[in-house]
Amino acid sequence: MANKVISVRTVVAVGIGAALFFVLMRFVAIPSGVPNTNLNLASAILTVFAAIFGPLAGFLISFIGHTLTDLTWGGVWWSWVIADAVYGLLIGLFWKLYKIEEGEFGLKNAIIFNVIQILANAVAWLAIAPTLDILIYQEPADKVYLQGLVAGGLNSVVILILGTLLAFGYSRTKVKAGSLKAE
Repeated sequence: MANKVISVRTVVAVGIGAALFFVLMRFVAIPSGVPNTNLNLASAILTVFAAIFGPLAGFLISFIGHTLTDLTWGGVWWSWVIADAVYGLLIGLFWKLYKIEEGEFGLKNAIIFNVIQILANAVAWLAIAPTLDILIYQEPADKVYLQGLVAGGLNSVVILILGTLLAFGYSRTKVKAGSLKAE
């Protein structure tokens, strides 16, 4: 029997995660005051899904969800889709450190989770997105680096608050290994 590249559970998570990402990004976006840059809750959902299901899920959820969102706005902005996908991948790479699925997401794990998400947001929104905007679309550097700074900062704050609360809440629904004892 061949090894599975992706489990059925992960495929379902990608479908649900991409759908939630799309709906939140498309219909629950709050303008930031910087053109084409919004505060949205989709980043928290993406981060928690990537932290639970790993790098492939994080990559696919953001790639599919962001692409679908952009298509409904008239065209795909590939620099931001790629940045989001890399962000999901980076968060997912460290999924075992968070221990959300094991029901052990505590203060130490929350700190690790947030340090990693802030660094991943910096990579995605201060390096990848603006640089690709300049290379692909010949956008002015001052404009795209401001957009990246605002997007990364807003995402980091949303994830720090909502993402951490979601991770704590979901983790509490999991039974810790060895917590059930026979009487």
